[in-house]
Amino acid sequence: MNELEYIHPSMIDPSFVFKIKADFLKALSHPARLRIVEHLKHGEKSVNEMVKALEIEQSGLSKHLAILKQAGILNSRQQKVTVFYSVRDQGIYDVLRHVSLFLKKKLREGQAVLDHLGKE
Repeated sequence: MNELEYIHPSMIDPSFVFKIKADFLKALSHPARLRIVEHLKHGEKSVNEMVKALEIEQSGLSKHLAILKQAGILNSRQQKVTVFYSVRDQGIYDVLRHVSLFLKKKLREGQAVLDHLGKE
């Protein structure tokens, strides 16, 4: 079967789909990686620019960038000796916005409980 041929959804193992989703979320599950994605929101940056702006050592930054690139979240390009990174799909910010909204809701609910406890 040619890899470009259509695969019927019934032939895809559901556990494989969950694994793909988990790997994607795992790539975003580190504060430094979230900072990197947010930093790239307005366009590509070089590794050196990110080292300075994010105050992350280059070796650590490189590891985080590799994880995000492997997950398909970032693209890279090299210009002479400088490597630039950018977000592959701006839709990632929709995902992060929904996560923020969910967390705000949970925090409000927690605050309501705390407020209620304070009245007893």
